[in-house]
Amino acid sequence: MHKIQIKFRNWALVFATLCVVSAGFLLTSCEGEEEADPKVVLYSFGPMPIARGAELKFIGANLDKVTAVVLPDNITITTFTKKESGLLTLTVPQEAMPGYVTLKTPDGNITTKTTIGYSEPISIASFTPATVKAGDVLTITGDYLNLVGEVILTDRIVVSEDDFTSHTRTEIKLVVPAEAQTGKIAVSNAAEEPIIVYSANTLTVTLPAFTSVTPNPVKAGTNLTITGTNLDLVLSVKLGGGKVIDAEDFDSHNATQIVISVPEDTKDGKVIMVPASGVEVTTAEDLVMVIPTVTVTPVTLKNGEDITVTGTNLDLIDHVIFGGDKQGTIKAGGTATQILVTVPDDAVDGVVTFVTKADKEITGPNLTMIVPAFSSFSPTSARAKTSITLSGTDLDLVTKVIFTGGLEGAIGTQTRTSLAVTVPVGAKTGKITIVTKNGTQVISAIDFTLLANLPTFGSYGETRGEPGKILTINGTNMLLVKELIFPGNKTATAYGSKTDTKIEVYVPEDVTFGTGTIGLVTYEGEEGFFPAIYFGGTDPVIDQTYCFFDFNGTGKDSWWGNAIGSGILADAANSADGTPFWNINGMGGTGWWDGLFFRNGSNNYVTTGVDVNTWAVRFDINVRETISEGEFRIRLGSYYYHFQPWNGVAGGFKTTGWITVTCPLTGFVSDGGEVIPDAALGGSEFGFIWSHGVSVKVNVGIDNVRFEPIN
Repeated sequence: MHKIQIKFRNWALVFATLCVVSAGFLLTSCEGEEEADPKVVLYSFGPMPIARGAELKFIGANLDKVTAVVLPDNITITTFTKKESGLLTLTVPQEAMPGYVTLKTPDGNITTKTTIGYSEPISIASFTPATVKAGDVLTITGDYLNLVGEVILTDRIVVSEDDFTSHTRTEIKLVVPAEAQTGKIAVSNAAEEPIIVYSANTLTVTLPAFTSVTPNPVKAGTNLTITGTNLDLVLSVKLGGGKVIDAEDFDSHNATQIVISVPEDTKDGKVIMVPASGVEVTTAEDLVMVIPTVTVTPVTLKNGEDITVTGTNLDLIDHVIFGGDKQGTIKAGGTATQILVTVPDDAVDGVVTFVTKADKEITGPNLTMIVPAFSSFSPTSARAKTSITLSGTDLDLVTKVIFTGGLEGAIGTQTRTSLAVTVPVGAKTGKITIVTKNGTQVISAIDFTLLANLPTFGSYGETRGEPGKILTINGTNMLLVKELIFPGNKTATAYGSKTDTKIEVYVPEDVTFGTGTIGLVTYEGEEGFFPAIYFGGTDPVIDQTYCFFDFNGTGKDSWWGNAIGSGILADAANSADGTPFWNINGMGGTGWWDGLFFRNGSNNYVTTGVDVNTWAVRFDINVRETISEGEFRIRLGSYYYHFQPWNGVAGGFKTTGWITVTCPLTGFVSDGGEVIPDAALGGSEFGFIWSHGVSVKVNVGIDNVRFEPIN
């Protein structure tokens, strides 16, 4: 809050001067015979600054000889309130201005050494009218208003001197701006450090006011009428949901009425009028949006069929939600009293909900989706690649036919009452399951019998199918097999032993890595599959959760590696599992510590359930060039595993491809020989380091570094 700033000079100086002069007079009168100087002398004048209308004093000698005093600008005063030799006083006229003062004497003019200044206390006496409307003329009365450079209304709305309609010392007139708000007014001299004077009373600025808002409830898209007073001041109207309608978009607008079109997505809420001042005027009650009424038929129907919705205000509906949170399709051509909505193929039983553009929900009835039934299929037994026909009702809803073994048959001719399906290769004797558009499954009452003369699988002799090596398949009637087809559609070309209970087959070198099945063809032309098995030169990762380096862009990558030629390589044909891996092909051991790959921080480092005594760090490695010296130091915090498979190997060590190696956690020790007590201690820093004092060529690939139990 600014305070009135009025500057006064201290009267003490004047009083002290008077005392000195008086003492001088006394001394002069006591000096006896010495003759007084007859000239007029001015010692001082004041007070300074002085208010117009106040008494101005001149102190000196022989001042009774002064004939006139001239104040700026050329105001000659010959009438004095006191005229004595040592003191001359006069009343300062209201029109006096700052400047030098001249005393006229018989001996000539005396001009003051300093200028006269005035205390000009700006004041507000009153203003009228007390209540105004934007555009009205406001009159402010007071004193020294001629010094006012601006009038300040509430919320810093400023009317500058150039915009005053009238401006005198005692009165200012101005037009009330549209932005004005109720509150105190103030006048200012507009200086860099302004004098600001506030009114004692509050100026009331008229706001628009509501009389009524109709209709309420209102339908989106229709007109809303606002009646009231001073509505011509309104610049915009706000509705629920953040809707703002500007004045230029009003359907009609005058001082007593506003008509607007309610936007389609308006929500329940207050109606707010906003004038130029920004002071919002709000209704006491919410404006409520009309919602539709609905009746739905039928309530039991198929996916993809239409429901008929009748009721009122249906044109407000934006979308329709069916069971399973599936959105239907509103057909074109609907009216406010009837619409058609197509049930989505994947909707399930449940309540149908209608949602307006204003996000209001209307709950409809519970709908039941018709489920197909098949009473029979024929023939009830067949060979793979032959067709059988399912008979029943509503079979046009079926999207899948699944045979025992989880294999899907190819659907052919399909009607409401029948469906032809081809028995897939690999199908087994058992139930047939049909799956509808919405995922509902119906299982046959009787078994389908697969006619086939196929071998019976028993087990695999190895844990994985390693490219270029024998995989043993155990079972019965194995001599029926004519050929085997591996993942990637790779036909086996080399076999070992082949008996009625066992087949030894060399896994093709270019088999697709990963888990897959082996297809078989018998001498009679029958086709089938042996169960899935992992293919690759390495052991499969048992639980990806425990893998902390896989270099696949999953966040389990190295953030640092300074060994020459190191980095992530995406080369599926030469990887362990068809995914990127860490590749090193350069000189290692140029210093005692070369970071092959490393991470600081425990992200993706999971050790829950890891038992130091029974678990290991396992990883896949491919040593492409012989290594004879040096070591990998596998680091888990302050504990290390010294990986040196070439130690004691004549001629050095290399692999013929990718292998999986196991490093028991009991082999991770500190520099002091302490075995790591908890794998979680490695969460601070972990990785691979090449440690050797001399340069050694390191040409290896590493992948899938993880914790796994030791089998």
